[in-house]
Amino acid sequence: MPFNSIFAWVIKKRLHQIELFRKYPEDVQRELFEKLIEQGCQSKYGKEYHFHQIASYSDFKQLVPLNNYESLKPWIDKLMAGEQHVLWSQETKWFAKSSGTTSDRSKFIPVTRESLEDCHYKGGKDLLALYYENFPNRKLYKGKHLIVGGSAQVLPVSEDSYQGDLSAIILKNLPWWAEIRRTPSKEIALMSEWEEKVEKMARSTIEEDVYIIAGVPSWTLILARKVLEITGKKNLREIWPNLELFMHGGVSFEPYKEAFRELIPFDDMHYVETYNASEGFFGIQDVDGSNELLLMLDYGIFYEFIPMHAFNDTESTIIYKLDEVELDEEYALVISTNAGLWRYIIGDTIRFTSKSPYRFKLTGRTKHFINAFGEELIVNNSDFAIAEACLKTNAIIREYTVAPIYMDGNTEGKHEWLIEFERKPNDINRFMYLLDESLRSINSDYDAKRTNNMALGKPLLHLLKSGSFDSWLQKKGKLGGQHKVPRLMNSREIVEQILQETDFETIQYA
Repeated sequence: MPFNSIFAWVIKKRLHQIELFRKYPEDVQRELFEKLIEQGCQSKYGKEYHFHQIASYSDFKQLVPLNNYESLKPWIDKLMAGEQHVLWSQETKWFAKSSGTTSDRSKFIPVTRESLEDCHYKGGKDLLALYYENFPNRKLYKGKHLIVGGSAQVLPVSEDSYQGDLSAIILKNLPWWAEIRRTPSKEIALMSEWEEKVEKMARSTIEEDVYIIAGVPSWTLILARKVLEITGKKNLREIWPNLELFMHGGVSFEPYKEAFRELIPFDDMHYVETYNASEGFFGIQDVDGSNELLLMLDYGIFYEFIPMHAFNDTESTIIYKLDEVELDEEYALVISTNAGLWRYIIGDTIRFTSKSPYRFKLTGRTKHFINAFGEELIVNNSDFAIAEACLKTNAIIREYTVAPIYMDGNTEGKHEWLIEFERKPNDINRFMYLLDESLRSINSDYDAKRTNNMALGKPLLHLLKSGSFDSWLQKKGKLGGQHKVPRLMNSREIVEQILQETDFETIQYA
């Protein structure tokens, strides 16, 4: 079967549709909004909030509240208990397990057939379509596509319903046109024990003719190094000579660029970024070499935006639709989707760089966080873990900050903690052990990355001398009650500044 010819025809058709929402973004979003409300009217949530009275976006804002996971959780709990037509008019059988909230170790995002087909799968097709637009006459469908999924365990919720990582739900339901070129086998891809899984993934794909790799950069590095270790080769092109594209997302690619350059030291290797989350597929890099993402407007997602200067979680009152946003303003992203997430604040922040078409950069989270390896560590997690470790070691903490140490060559990825104590622990090694174990107990994504030190090694501690944080704040002109040291940062800028300016003792717990 001439797969490349068929795929090229599909690609061209989709490029025409992408061009439509590039040219007429507001019209596409308005039509989608009307379809969502029509479907939502038939759900229990829609009846509760009078969707039948919604005739305009103004009505929508007035009648439907902003939501976070905590406010939608009672509705999601009903779905997981077997009720149907709760948040969406069609059945909901799947739940994507994501990182926890302030009240739960994990959260479970509803996934419907519509959101799989019209959002996640469409995003996969569009990524390749946009790549073909930039690089015509490619033959990507001639070879295999190596998909590096996450911890892809699937657990039954009821007889025909299950929950697991989004990657697992996608793999279990892939359309034939994607499954026929995917590697490794589904049995290996859905394994949950990572050390064994990486070994089997490496050995099963070495003999394949891989053209594309897709995955989170940190996990992909681990697999790539295992492949090189097994084969004794120096770079991935020696194993896969036709490899030309790495499709990545989940965490920032910037810290990993040099590591991938060592793995694939060729100028004709291409990298395409995506913004794909459990809640939806939102953006694709459509311009080669750019770090901007095209906002995907016909995926069953209606967008709203809260300016960060006015952000107050679900109590925010200044909210814009797409045609009201401004360039270079930071916004909290709000979505209403064909999975029944209504006016849902997902916690990510973006900044628009273009309005014709709508392109943006992902700037961070609405709260301080670390997501260097997919661990999605939030301040609530770190504060809780610090308190638990202090309680059990008779310590009193004054201040702390944390940043990632990124993988670089053979350097292990880990978290670097800078802590200033009022009273030091009676056993500093035990303190770090308790801190680490507490984080693993309350954050399932952190736990997955720490398992067997596969993607995230043991945390590193620097004990700072008394007054170190105050000294740093004073030099920044920010010493005072209204200014605080950021607790969690993806950037290493603050950590490196403080370490350059103070004395410290380094502890790597055993």
